Amino acid sequence: MTDERTINAYSTRVADYLQVPLPPEQIEARMAFAEAVGTGHILDLGSGPGSDSAFFMREGLTVRALDATPAFVEHARENGVDAHLGTFEDVTEKAEYDGIYASFSLLHAPRAEFPRHLAAIHRALKPGGIFFLGLKLGTGEHRDDLDRYYTYFSQTEIEEAMAHADFTIDRITTGMGTGLAGSYDGFILVLAHA
Repeated sequence: MTDERTINAYSTRVADYLQVPLPPEQIEARMAFAEAVGTGHILDLGSGPGSDSAFFMREGLTVRALDATPAFVEHARENGVDAHLGTFEDVTEKAEYDGIYASFSLLHAPRAEFPRHLAAIHRALKPGGIFFLGLKLGTGEHRDDLDRYYTYFSQTEIEEAMAHADFTIDRITTGMGTGLAGSYDGFILVLAHA
């Protein structure tokens, strides 16, 4: 499922999105992901305008970026990122990637689809491949002040879903931060391997 209202919210706010500062926990977790992968080919799943992809490229990784917002894909391409228009449904590879980075993207998928997306990510990773997952903590599914669709999870729900998808969690970091809508939300950053 692709939520047009969410895509529209992002399409009109590319410049604003680029100005949102990453919390220190996320900067550190992004580096930890790059170090865990080391070298190789990664997928930036829900890559936004490509800022993380560009960071990983500077770290020597080969990056394929995937996002459902055309304006984000265009911005990423203009900045040298191998960006493609697509959704979570387009993760169909088998043992292709050394790492998959899903930073606050899977929270836009309905809760019922979360296990299926995790299974597809696991299949797309090489054995032992690294997976980074960033989500907002909370309960329920609703729209934020920018009309974006969100699914919120508890840490326990995430841990159980990851275990069910055969991921081994290596590290969990939690924190608080302000996103594009200006709300101050709890988040969770999970580093795991297939």
